[in-house]
Amino acid sequence: MTEKKAVAKSKKPNFFVRFGRGFVRFFAKIGNAFKNMWHELKKVTWPTRDKLVNYTVIVVVFMLFMMVVIGLLDTGASQLVNLIMTNFSA
Repeated sequence: MTEKKAVAKSKKPNFFVRFGRGFVRFFAKIGNAFKNMWHELKKVTWPTRDKLVNYTVIVVVFMLFMMVVIGLLDTGASQLVNLIMTNFSA
């Protein structure tokens, strides 16, 4: 005699079970993202202290230079607008 095993229908889990699984997967994905970020940061070649100081000085000097250039352009444009407004005012 052969017995046939009753094949149970795969029942869809209810809303709360699905929501709970999604909630767990959401935080697992966030954890994986941080873990991957940590592994990538280990691969980075970090600059030495001397190079870091050198790069910082270069950036600060460049920013100061650009502040002066933009400030002069702004002052010149303001003076030009004032000159035009005084000469052509009614």
